[in-house]
Amino acid sequence: MTEVRALWRHPIKGHGREPLTSVRLTSGQAMPGDRLWAVALDIARLADGEWGPCVNFSRGSKTGAIMAINARLDEASETVTLTHPDRPDLTFRPDHDPAAFLDWVRPLMPPEGTQPSRLMRLDGRGFTDTDYPSVSLLNLASNADLADKMGVPVSPLRWRCNIHLDGLAPWAEFDLIGQRLRIGSAEMTVREPIRRCLATTANPETGLRDLDTLAALNTNWDHQDFGIYAEVTQGGEITLGDQIEVL
Repeated sequence: MTEVRALWRHPIKGHGREPLTSVRLTSGQAMPGDRLWAVALDIARLADGEWGPCVNFSRGSKTGAIMAINARLDEASETVTLTHPDRPDLTFRPDHDPAAFLDWVRPLMPPEGTQPSRLMRLDGRGFTDTDYPSVSLLNLASNADLADKMGVPVSPLRWRCNIHLDGLAPWAEFDLIGQRLRIGSAEMTVREPIRRCLATTANPETGLRDLDTLAALNTNWDHQDFGIYAEVTQGGEITLGDQIEVL
């Protein structure tokens, strides 16, 4: 039996994660509140309301320190609270006070790199890493297998996935590509594997790069894919403990 063990969203792309107990998905959209905002770099050339690839944004592959951010989104007030072990807590409204966020996050950025310049918002589809609205799924058994090969604990939070699955065989998630899934009352089609970057080498508690996850994937499995992307085809509710059915 395969079931949902955890649900996560990331209100500001690359800048914090938030656990959920349930979520209502909508066909053709990302998880509500997931990557609703993104931190554009000073090199970005994107118009408001326009999706763009991750190269335009501040992210953990360039700045490991931001991987230690936790987030909480109050949907009613559209207020976000961020915490980090090296920064004071910050509560702000991204659409109304982006300067407060930029001042808060800049000390975590390497001074020699490109700098964050503004917050952008994209409703519905969010600033996913895919050019289509996606939801990401992680197989906890694959994470455990990787940890066993590396000989150290590997937090599943390194992978920044939305839905953590328990009960699959290790690496069986890749067999789901092209399949339709029903999770709770929602349905989705699995589109592709997730190719991983340097963000996963940073510890989600400290932000320090302490594990070479990419080398471990390439050495043991000859690829650096971890997790899968899916597209929601039928909206519905997903709750912790829901079972996954292949249609």
